Amino acid sequence: MNIFTLPVGSLMSNCHIVATRLNSAVIIDPGAEAEKIISTLERNHLQPKYILLTHAHYDHIGAVEALQQRYPQIQTAIGGQDYDMLMNNEKNLMYRETGSMENNIRVDRQLKDGDTVTVDELSFHAIETPGHTAGGVTYLCETALFTGDTLFRGDIGRTDLYSGNYGEMMASLLKLKKLPGDYHVYPGHGPASTLDRERRYNPYIYRES
Repeated sequence: MNIFTLPVGSLMSNCHIVATRLNSAVIIDPGAEAEKIISTLERNHLQPKYILLTHAHYDHIGAVEALQQRYPQIQTAIGGQDYDMLMNNEKNLMYRETGSMENNIRVDRQLKDGDTVTVDELSFHAIETPGHTAGGVTYLCETALFTGDTLFRGDIGRTDLYSGNYGEMMASLLKLKKLPGDYHVYPGHGPASTLDRERRYNPYIYRES
């Protein structure tokens, strides 16, 4: 598994491109700058097979339509509880960015806790982690956790936007904390971390029992 992390858009959201041994690619949270993402795919001779969305905010979905147009065969998945928000540019805040309510995103799968997306040798396991949004999902693949805006290095995502809930966020963080073993954490913003580091130093996690 090879991971390319591209900060994109005005909020520098992390788009993670995960490459398989057969040069397929899974794109996690293509939030903006579709051409930058496409350039990375083509430069590394990768064939995109799936878009996985951790949640439906505009800074994590902004390049989805362009990628779907460029690669018509690509499949797109999101947590089922965020589907309605994904399709509503007022709720997902895309309207504030573009001034448009038009939305032509295609969703092929609505995921629930425990669902798996498999591409070549890699399996991405969906873990429901609501709090930042009602349908937030963390993806576990081998030794990697793609946490979106649930868990950052030393911090967590905000819970005051549409469908956010602080109590649910705390429960989701506890759920991640209790995963057995250690993982590399690839968040939706900022630098990577490890789950052990967050267990020790993240003030929102270490105090949770």
